[in-house]
Amino acid sequence: MMKYPITLYNPAERAELTAFLNQNWEYDTITEELLSEKLEGDPYWMPKATFVCKDKERIIGFMQGVMRHIRGVNYAYIKLMAVDKEYRRQGMATAMYKQLQEVFKVHKADVVRIYDVPLNYFMPGIDPRYTPALCWAMRSGFERFGDTSNLVVDLNQNWDMSTREKALKNDGIEVRRAKPEDKQAVLDFIKDEWLLWSNEVEMAFKDEVPSMHIALLNGEVKAFSAHNANNKGTGWFGPMGTHPDLRGKGMGAILLKRCLQDMKEMGLSRSIIPWVGPIDFYAWHANARVERVFWRFEKKLN
Repeated sequence: MMKYPITLYNPAERAELTAFLNQNWEYDTITEELLSEKLEGDPYWMPKATFVCKDKERIIGFMQGVMRHIRGVNYAYIKLMAVDKEYRRQGMATAMYKQLQEVFKVHKADVVRIYDVPLNYFMPGIDPRYTPALCWAMRSGFERFGDTSNLVVDLNQNWDMSTREKALKNDGIEVRRAKPEDKQAVLDFIKDEWLLWSNEVEMAFKDEVPSMHIALLNGEVKAFSAHNANNKGTGWFGPMGTHPDLRGKGMGAILLKRCLQDMKEMGLSRSIIPWVGPIDFYAWHANARVERVFWRFEKKLN
């Protein structure tokens, strides 16, 4: 029997929780502001699914749960978790997950996944270097169903595409930074194929100068790319999408490089391109390289 009490997370504990996570994550760091974005800033924040475990007043364990309804499936997620290095192998993660799973069952979850939370996430799966977390997931009945990668880009490069952009004007294509009044047009553009990106689009438009660039054909939004839309201030690129009307014109490379130039001008030395599918695209156009690999796990409840 795990002897340490599990309680609901209190936002007043955010500073202490931030320090706890930084002490016990070997390959990641998080600020208090970024933690707030992952917790209360989640569009479907579930305070009754976010737990801390304590030894007296000291936080020694943490687990956050959230849910998403995607294409008819009720997905549940362990979004963040950690156990103090000195208290591992005492059943703490299992005890927290047992309580979390009961919450998920009440909300009729079909599947539980680990970390890869659409709309608002910190990492897209388990970095296998976190071997204790990996082993815990497998022992707990989670099965690996895929993997993904984060790429890193050195921003000290020339990202200018102005000559190519001028040439596109002959085809009636305008490429420019999005303005605040473009938000609804971008949201309308993504609603059919990329609805899951709506929260990140909203986040990009929250910046005083929107961290988004768009391409318009005859005045209609046909492509976009964003940065600073998730894990703000850390140099994350994405999302990006192009309508078939503009594919084959190099639009993805143009919009990508506009965002990379933005981040360079922000004073960042590198950008993270997360949860990547087309590695070769980013390697070719931005000299990106694989920095981290993540394994994706799920457990069916129904």
